[in-house]
Amino acid sequence: MASKPGGPEVLEIVETAEPEVRDGEVKIRVHAFGLNKAESYYRAGNYGIFSPELALGYEAVGEIVEDPSGRMARGQRVATAMGGMMTQRHGGYAEFITVNASNAIPIDSGLEWTELAALPEAYLTVWGALEKSLRIAKGQWLLVRGATSSLGLAAVAYAKMRDLTVIATSRRADHVVVDAGQIGDSVLSLRPGGVDHAIEVIGAATLLDTARCVRSWGEVVVVGLLGGPPILNNFNLMMDIPNTVKLSFFNSQMLGSDALPLRDAPLSEIANGIAGGGVPSSLAKVFPVEHIKEAHHLLDGGTAGGKIVVTR
Repeated sequence: MASKPGGPEVLEIVETAEPEVRDGEVKIRVHAFGLNKAESYYRAGNYGIFSPELALGYEAVGEIVEDPSGRMARGQRVATAMGGMMTQRHGGYAEFITVNASNAIPIDSGLEWTELAALPEAYLTVWGALEKSLRIAKGQWLLVRGATSSLGLAAVAYAKMRDLTVIATSRRADHVVVDAGQIGDSVLSLRPGGVDHAIEVIGAATLLDTARCVRSWGEVVVVGLLGGPPILNNFNLMMDIPNTVKLSFFNSQMLGSDALPLRDAPLSEIANGIAGGGVPSSLAKVFPVEHIKEAHHLLDGGTAGGKIVVTR
């Protein structure tokens, strides 16, 4: 927990009572959790709200301890993300958490906890952005802007699973471009006329250049905060976005809501793909929970090159 906003030094391990399960919830014993940039913003006091009595964390993986509905047996492996974690209830940094049953995804894979913990937030966000917002289709071309982050790496891997051709700032893509701030010319030299879609992981800083890379009637979906809050200053909608190119924003807060239930989320498929070697791992660094401050220093630095995972 963090008793006050600040740097990684404000994080501390404290004893707290186990949460009680309410109707429509399940209780999970957390084995591991991934770190997310939004948790760094939250910890620093830049999120707009701060609840010192609640554990941080947007995601976790673990085992079912209690499911009053009987839908899942004790010991069932599950992944969870969002659903008010960190802001309305204990987040994944806690040893025991209760979550909305709709946000607990059964995992039918023997993938080890550290690898599994790298999946929920990143891949669920990518699934929502690519499948629901962009409605991707086999054979399309996708630009992933910010592909060296854990979310960007997941976007590349997921797009390849769905048989798209990917241009990205990552060695795992079909075509790699060096991102020095402007990549429009490089992308258009690879795909004259523009890519079908783009997923923007960096945010406002590179959005307009990313939009240049998209064909007429294509779409850019913004999912990332790597470049800071998604604020466009002096934005001219008619002049700055190419004609007919659509712009949308996918917020992972939707995960598990009535608008985006997680029952069809392909996390088990992805986990099995990683276990079998067909899907590349995005896991970069593992820390024990006792070293959470060190993990957050790495998160703040933005140099992990993939997902940071903390284990219990």
